[in-house]
Amino acid sequence: MSVNTKKLIKNAYRITKERGITALRIRVPGGCLDVKYFDIIKKIAEKYGDGTVHITTRQGFEVPGISMNDIDEINEIISPILQGMEKELGVEIDDTTAGYPAAGTRNVSACIGNKVCPFANYNTAQLAQKIESLIYPNDYHVKIAVSGCPNDCIKAHMQDVGIMGMVEPVYRRERCIGCKACVSNCSKVSAGALSFINYKVERDEKRCIGCGECILKCPSSAWVRGDNYYRVVIMGRTGKKNPRIARPFLEWVTEDVVLSVIKNMYSYIERHIDKSLPKEHVGYIVDRTGFQVFSKEVLDNVELGEKAKSVKFISFGGYENDSPSRQ
Repeated sequence: MSVNTKKLIKNAYRITKERGITALRIRVPGGCLDVKYFDIIKKIAEKYGDGTVHITTRQGFEVPGISMNDIDEINEIISPILQGMEKELGVEIDDTTAGYPAAGTRNVSACIGNKVCPFANYNTAQLAQKIESLIYPNDYHVKIAVSGCPNDCIKAHMQDVGIMGMVEPVYRRERCIGCKACVSNCSKVSAGALSFINYKVERDEKRCIGCGECILKCPSSAWVRGDNYYRVVIMGRTGKKNPRIARPFLEWVTEDVVLSVIKNMYSYIERHIDKSLPKEHVGYIVDRTGFQVFSKEVLDNVELGEKAKSVKFISFGGYENDSPSRQ
């Protein structure tokens, strides 16, 4: 059979090693999906697939073993899932009976967030879904993940854009009993930003990463939660060519700043992407244009706020495949 592979992939189906067989990839923004959609996924897996569902590394569902002849029928079956994206997330999809309209921008993944985790500083699923409504559908190759705290359980440092929750700890001196539990905990598991001076705790704002460990450990509620902020790390990636960990770009910024920067990034991609290639990963665009161009364009008309910090230069690391063992 003749297959338009570009159209197939754009429609969120995978090219597999078995001729005429594909796998459907279902988006789950923020890793959170209403269970009412499970019956649809089950039906596709049992009737059209091989009876299994794979949970992807990006928190989506992949249904393997599907005949390419059944794609149009399956697209109609998943229409309620796409309608849910429109209604619940505000995503605009022209025809919900034609399947997913794009697959380049990957599913926005998230850790469990403060709905469950005591360490998380915000509702990660909500932010992931806001980002989804801002960027989808889109064909540009971008990976975004959100983490509730600097523990980074979602591995935001391996994404093009990683967002980690920060909280500003507020110290109420009159409640402090001098137990040093916060100082000890910060030294052992975090950044060592606290010290005990003249029977009171001092916080080094330059070292503090906003993890909230001091708040969790204080037995007298001398530390309380202040405002929520975010750290943004950028251009981490896996892959064959030059894998690397993401580097800090912004700290102590608001949600509005995060959303504005992501929106501007897509405009940056549109201006600079090499359209002669089948696709170009955003990290390689940044390598080509330089960090300064990227930084200027994504921060255009963005009010960072008085607490915000932004880096002026990033020396991206990673490694090339030129080790002695390959020579």
